[in-house]
Amino acid sequence: MLAQSALPQCVGPLVIVLVLTAAAIDAQQRRIPNWLTFGAWLLALPVQIIMHGWSAGALTWASGWLTGFALFLPLYLLRGMAAGDVKLMAAVGAWLGAPMAFEIALATFVAGGVWALSLTLWRGSLGQLRHNLALMLTSLGRIRPALTQDSSASNESSWSVGSLPYGVAIAAGTISVLFASV
Repeated sequence: MLAQSALPQCVGPLVIVLVLTAAAIDAQQRRIPNWLTFGAWLLALPVQIIMHGWSAGALTWASGWLTGFALFLPLYLLRGMAAGDVKLMAAVGAWLGAPMAFEIALATFVAGGVWALSLTLWRGSLGQLRHNLALMLTSLGRIRPALTQDSSASNESSWSVGSLPYGVAIAAGTISVLFASV
């Protein structure tokens, strides 16, 4: 884990405010707004440059952004999460760098998975979950079938066992990793 001493004292609290804001909006509106994610991306770049210098700061920003983006993009393509979740994780990576973005993504996957499984069991929707997972796995060759005109693909996968405001899971993963690295 990245030691807290490697992060300036202001970065951790700023990222916590970012993910808590995103989680609150996502829980209420079921979306994470672009102004929040894009604003976080833009603000993170000069902060990284101030902390690490021009080239190292830009590299830290870009590698963190790409790590967060790349780890969540496959789930978006499989219709397992929304684009705002991917953009939020990219923003977290831009602020904290690639190693922490990777750790946070893993913690987020655990938190989101436990939450989703608990909710599915509570609702008694385990059979529907198995069916949806089978659909996701068989559609691995098709990118975002809901974006095509093929209505059978989008109707077939429209039976959700429930949606989660995944910004909450990203906040939980981010905060847990930040506090664990103190």
